[in-house]
Amino acid sequence: QVQLVESGGGLVQAGGSLKLSCVASGRTISRYIMGWFRQAPGKERQFVSAIVRNGGGAFYEDSVQGRFTISRDNAKNTVYLQMDSLKPDDTGVYYCSADYSSSYSGTCYYTERPEGCDYWGQGTQVTVSS
Repeated sequence: QVQLVESGGGLVQAGGSLKLSCVASGRTISRYIMGWFRQAPGKERQFVSAIVRNGGGAFYEDSVQGRFTISRDNAKNTVYLQMDSLKPDDTGVYYCSADYSSSYSGTCYYTERPEGCDYWGQGTQVTVSS
């Protein structure tokens, strides 16, 4: 079992920045491809970004490419999401997740099927005002 706890959300003006953290316990995250989804009110959970086990590859949803940066520190069992140039459309609850698939193409991130992820955090609210 892996427990994931997100933090770092909050209220920010458009153009501002936030850095989300996801701390894992129970097992080392080095076993997992890690990622972030977000969910806006009334909408389905949407893929945001993912990072492979050794941090050597990262993937982004088109609308956040160039503005968001995902990273991980396996020694600290933590995943980060640096969010810059935030827009009101980035508003939502951000969820950290873990996927045990052997390759990225088999993950819930690549397929954009959140129900396929193995573990979830409770989410952290991000609100971007215009």
